[in-house]
Amino acid sequence: MIFGLDALERKISFVAGAIALLAAGIFFPHLLKNTYITETAKHVKGKVCAKGYHLVSNSCNRQELTHPSYWLPQFLLILVMALAIFLFAWRRQRVGVIFAGLFLGLAAGTAGLIFIFFAAWLGVRAWRLHKYGDASFSGAGKMASQRARERKSNPGATRSKTKQGDVTIVPPKNAAPREASKRYTPKKQTRKR
Repeated sequence: MIFGLDALERKISFVAGAIALLAAGIFFPHLLKNTYITETAKHVKGKVCAKGYHLVSNSCNRQELTHPSYWLPQFLLILVMALAIFLFAWRRQRVGVIFAGLFLGLAAGTAGLIFIFFAAWLGVRAWRLHKYGDASFSGAGKMASQRARERKSNPGATRSKTKQGDVTIVPPKNAAPREASKRYTPKKQTRKR
């Protein structure tokens, strides 16, 4: 149950995969021909630009010609991770979707924050499903408040799970008080009359 995706998570995973495919599509025209990219640099003392850069409004810019091989690694990474998200979402494997989303988000830099948030959202839902048995905020909140009430009413009780997943509350054991340690407990002083 924890390792699988529910219907909502599966739909959102397909949307994330589609966004990643669109991002790969943005890089595709760069693979067909040489393209120019604009590089920006800081000013050097006042409004003077470094060699090769030209002052455009308030920034120093330079046009650089890029070969299709410059864009190929980014394109392949985004394409492979998008396909991985689709594959793992189709197979309902939560861990694979989380890994592919996190890897894509870290590789894409600032533009990949959406995939990092997506992977974190899936991870938090898995944790809530494991801890409370419900992935939603409301269901997990109800279970947490119910457990808090149980702990308050039965202070020494512990929870135990059976093989079938049922949770039982074990009442506290009435243990005999410990004897005083001869080594660490100071001797009681008797009053002299």
